[in-house]
Amino acid sequence: MLSDKTILITGGTGSFGRAMVDHLRARGCGAIRIFSRDEAKQDAMRNDYADPRLAFHIGDVRDAASVRRVMKGVDMVFHAAALKQVPSCEFFPMEAVRTNVEGSRHVIDAAVDAGVKSVVCLSTDKAVYPVNAMGMTKALMEKVAQASARNLGEDETHVSCVRYGNVMYSRGSVIPLFVRQIKSGKPLTVTEPQMTRFLMPLTQAVDLVEFAFSHARQGDLFVRKAPACTIATLVEAMKNLFNADNKVRAIGIRHGEKMYEALASREELRRSEDMGDYLRVSMDGRDLNYEKFFSEGDPEETSLEDYTSDNTERLSVKGVEELLLTLPEIRAELGR
Repeated sequence: MLSDKTILITGGTGSFGRAMVDHLRARGCGAIRIFSRDEAKQDAMRNDYADPRLAFHIGDVRDAASVRRVMKGVDMVFHAAALKQVPSCEFFPMEAVRTNVEGSRHVIDAAVDAGVKSVVCLSTDKAVYPVNAMGMTKALMEKVAQASARNLGEDETHVSCVRYGNVMYSRGSVIPLFVRQIKSGKPLTVTEPQMTRFLMPLTQAVDLVEFAFSHARQGDLFVRKAPACTIATLVEAMKNLFNADNKVRAIGIRHGEKMYEALASREELRRSEDMGDYLRVSMDGRDLNYEKFFSEGDPEETSLEDYTSDNTERLSVKGVEELLLTLPEIRAELGR
C-alpha cells in the first residue's frame, strides 16, 4: 500500500518525473516530494497538479546537504535526476560526472543514512559498452549503486537500478522532432536510416521502476524487454499516420552514437533471471577477493549474445504505427 508512504523523485520535473507522479497519484500515494533545481518547471508543475500531496523542494543532487535535507522521512526514492543529452555530456564530461556519478552517490548515501526502504536508480541502454560520456557516466552510476549494495544487508536500504532504451516522446527525443518537422513541412532529418533503437512508451518505463521496487534484492538491475525498429521504419510510420509527404534527409551518424544499442551484455545475461516482461540481472557477487577477477572465468559466456536493438523483436511499419498510437501525445497531435 502506498497511501502511507512518502516517495521522493529526484529530477521530478522531467518527463519521467511527471509520468511517475501521475502513476503514484492514481495509486493513492500519500505524499510525493519533487526534488529538482529548476524553479520554473516546479512552479508550472505545482499549478498544473494543484495537489496537496505534492511537495516541491529546490535543490541539486550535486549538493549533498540539500539531498540530505529532502531525504528525511522518505520511504522510497526514484532517482531520475541526470544529464541525459549526449552532445552536452560530450562537450562537458565533468559536468556529467558531477551530476550522474557524484550526484547519484549523494542520493544513495543520504538514503542509506536516512533509513529509506528502497532506492531505484534510472539508467540507460547507453551504459552498455558506452561510447559517449553520457553512457560512461551512467555505467559508473550503476557501479556506484552496486558498490553501495555490496555493503548493505537485505534488511537495510535496497539499492537497485533499472535500464531502458529510448522512451517514446520524451523531451529531446526524435519523435516530437519528427512531429514538428512534419507539421512545418520541413524535411525529416535522420542520422542513419538502418540504425536501430529500442522503443518504449513512458508508461512502461514507470512500470519498470515500480517492478524494481517490488522485486529488488540488493544490487539488482532490471531491464524491460522491448521491441526495436530502424529509423527508416519509424519515419515511414510517422509519415503514414500524419498522411505526410515530407522529404527525408540523412545527416549521418553523429559523434557519440552507435548503429544499435544494447540493454544487457552477454556477461550480464549469464547471471540474469527471465521474469517474463523483465530481466533481473543479479549483482556481480565478487567481493574484495581480487583473485576472483584475475584467475576465474566462464567458458559458457562466449556462447551468449548481447541483448541489443539489432537482435530483439523487430517491428514492422504497421507495428510501429500501432505503438505510436498508444501515445497520448501522438493521438492529441492527430486530433483523436
